[in-house]
Amino acid sequence: AAFISIQAFPALLDLPEQLEVSRVSCGSRHTAVVTRGGELYTWGWGKYGQLGHGVNASSDQSRPVKYLAAEGLRAEEVVCGPWNTYVCVLE
Repeated sequence: AAFISIQAFPALLDLPEQLEVSRVSCGSRHTAVVTRGGELYTWGWGKYGQLGHGVNASSDQSRPVKYLAAEGLRAEEVVCGPWNTYVCVLE
């Protein structure tokens, strides 16, 4: 089983340097960001698939949600709930 550290204090985001973040949302145990380029990155607890990576696995590292780009979708807004993630996209 993957170990996910849960922090009750602020931490620096570990994203690729060239990305400009336009939106951030935090769930109970996961986080999502939307970049100015319309990419969605998620990390944290993923037991219910809330990270959007196609598996129910957790990740301490931010990873892009590849499905959106593969479908020609651009993320505009993101809202994380306790165990879910809502994304507003444009085609």
